[in-house]
Amino acid sequence: MTTAVASGPAGHPGTAIGAANASAALTVAAFASIGAGAIHATAVGVHGEHRAAAVAFALLAAVQLGWGAVALTGPGRLACALGGAANAVAVGGWFLAKASGIAFVDGLETAEDPQLADTTAAVLAALAAAGAFTAVVHPRPRTGASRLPRPALVTLAAVTALVVTPAMVSAGGHSHAGGDAHAHGADPATPGHDHAGSTAGEGAAAVAPVPYDPNRPIDLGGVEGVTPEQQARAENLIAVTLLRLPKFADPAVAEANGYRSIGDGVTGYEHYVNQALFDDGRILDPDHPESVVYQRDPSGGKRLVAAMYMLEPDKTLDDVPDIGGKLTQWHVHNDLCFRPEGTVAGFTRPDGSCPAPLQKFTAPMIHVWIVPHRCGPFAALEGVAGGQIAEGEERLCDHAHGSH
Repeated sequence: MTTAVASGPAGHPGTAIGAANASAALTVAAFASIGAGAIHATAVGVHGEHRAAAVAFALLAAVQLGWGAVALTGPGRLACALGGAANAVAVGGWFLAKASGIAFVDGLETAEDPQLADTTAAVLAALAAAGAFTAVVHPRPRTGASRLPRPALVTLAAVTALVVTPAMVSAGGHSHAGGDAHAHGADPATPGHDHAGSTAGEGAAAVAPVPYDPNRPIDLGGVEGVTPEQQARAENLIAVTLLRLPKFADPAVAEANGYRSIGDGVTGYEHYVNQALFDDGRILDPDHPESVVYQRDPSGGKRLVAAMYMLEPDKTLDDVPDIGGKLTQWHVHNDLCFRPEGTVAGFTRPDGSCPAPLQKFTAPMIHVWIVPHRCGPFAALEGVAGGQIAEGEERLCDHAHGSH
């Protein structure tokens, strides 16, 4: 008695098995492409101030989402090849953006460290490309792409959602100490409301600006409309922060001094806040910053990157001191709800309120980075994590002093 061996249309043993495997690979590729496209769609709004970057992410998202949907229907080899090529281009673009920046796309010309969102999207795109090219090489049944049983499809969809959701949150929030200090005699908190979007002040030095580098003498010159006094206050605030903030380099030291994480590490940056300092009569004090900010790495490590100074809880954006004029910009987070212990619980309801016992915290705040940042030393985080600025202002991104 002979045992039948699976054969394909051409009579070659194992062809049917190879076809089934190719169909499964194409199904995985479809979900991976959809996941990568969803992350890139979220990134469109984050890069809204750079039209070229926003258009690039929108087109990429449309291609990945569209091809993922088509791939679930069992397309021919040409469609599979095109989808594989598109996702391979996405992976190549990610490598280029991280290595040197993409010079011909405004907003992506500066190299950045890998973040959770873009890295996840790149991995999914690579998976989609591999699955698509597998379907090109091996023949597939003509009855559709999916040969996975329904429970496996449901599981695959669930896994995709679990992988993509944190990355989408991180994309919505889209992401080094020491240095020579200037004299610390000037008070960086000199009163006098002057938002970053104003044109207050004359006499800005007609010099070419240089990128902010905490390992070099601080020079925030070259910005039109910033007075020498505003420049000096901004530089002094950075100098004292560079000098004193590193004592919190170890998160355990911060915790021992009363700081607690607000639970926002999924964004790639994690804020530790000391509620006891909210109303202590001190502002812009690097020995007692209301919040310290750590950058998370894929292995879970935390690197101190910034102080986040806050005004008293009853203050508003109308009360912020003039530090550096157009160099500096305060923001609030009036769309978030916090638990009594200080951790983020989510967004406010449509009417702007928080359900009890959650509460809002709307005190103005400003970052001072002790590492290079593409938007300069006072940049807020990007996207949803950037908070809200004063009405009539434009979002500050200090490219003049941003890292390259």
